[in-house]
Amino acid sequence: MKSEKIKLLETLLSLYINHTEIVDDMAKTDPTYVVLDVRNAPDFVKKDQIKGAVAIPAKRLASKLDSLDKRKTYVVYDWTAGTTLGKEALHILLSAGFEAYELSCALEGWKGMNLPIEQIVQ
Repeated sequence: MKSEKIKLLETLLSLYINHTEIVDDMAKTDPTYVVLDVRNAPDFVKKDQIKGAVAIPAKRLASKLDSLDKRKTYVVYDWTAGTTLGKEALHILLSAGFEAYELSCALEGWKGMNLPIEQIVQ
């Protein structure tokens, strides 16, 4: 039973990526990761996002897959790590054959660590 729990935990953890990997990648000329803001809220509610993120709401992601580069690795985030939009978006991307992760700290954790944010221009 213990080994089953460990395997399940390893699988769960493999779906996430740490913020430090994303911050380090942002400094590269040709970043590996594309950060996707999958929050479904309108811009006036969101107000800000992770610097350089591409906003594709989770409810529209499946219809936007053709516009994504399969050579990139996608990192999705939602408001908090406990919400399901990031997981839904991750499921869509993985099911379509993309390399993808969910940001482990979500937007709430990212902002809490004072990592790069930009205002959403309306």
